[in-house]
Amino acid sequence: MTAVIGGGGKTTLLRTLGQELAQSYSVLLCTTTKIFPFPDIPCARSEEELTRLREHCRLLCAGQEVPGTGGKLTAPPMPMARLAEWFDYVLVEADGSAQRPVKAHAPHEPVIPPVANQVICVVGASGFGRPIREAAHRPELYARLAGAEETDIVTPEIEVAVLKAESLYHRLFINQTDTLEDMETVKQLAALLNGPILAGSLQKGAYFRCL
Repeated sequence: MTAVIGGGGKTTLLRTLGQELAQSYSVLLCTTTKIFPFPDIPCARSEEELTRLREHCRLLCAGQEVPGTGGKLTAPPMPMARLAEWFDYVLVEADGSAQRPVKAHAPHEPVIPPVANQVICVVGASGFGRPIREAAHRPELYARLAGAEETDIVTPEIEVAVLKAESLYHRLFINQTDTLEDMETVKQLAALLNGPILAGSLQKGAYFRCL
């Protein structure tokens, strides 16, 4: 079970990983917060429906509809531990970011299932070069963790300060890396962190590892 947290691109990452893994394995996409169902992926809204669909589909989503949200789903109606037994891979969107590319986490966030064995944090490269108050979800908290002001520009140093202060992830994915300039920014960020990170553009279907 993998939990996906952070900013811009979590839902797209779930879909991308799910489609790739489903070529060989059974995969479930779900959330512990709220997401819209994937229009081209079968979705189970009850345990009975999930039991039936998983016999025929390698890639599914599951969740309970939230009234008054226009069709958004929340967590499935059965325990995460049982879902981990039913599927080879369970990918869980465990965070919200109000469509901002970067974010800081309130005390109640992210909602990571206890049975998750890894956490991927997504950072949107489109947040770099913009003021914290525009780029960040929970900008006041983001600025405080970075030792910055909300009017300061998001830089690799500022983002790394937030990531290190929170220490919530096992793997880091920098999404929206669309240009050579974006790649140079990612290299600056990678140099400030221990271990490799992954960067690329989910919309363009391009991925590469940056050490």
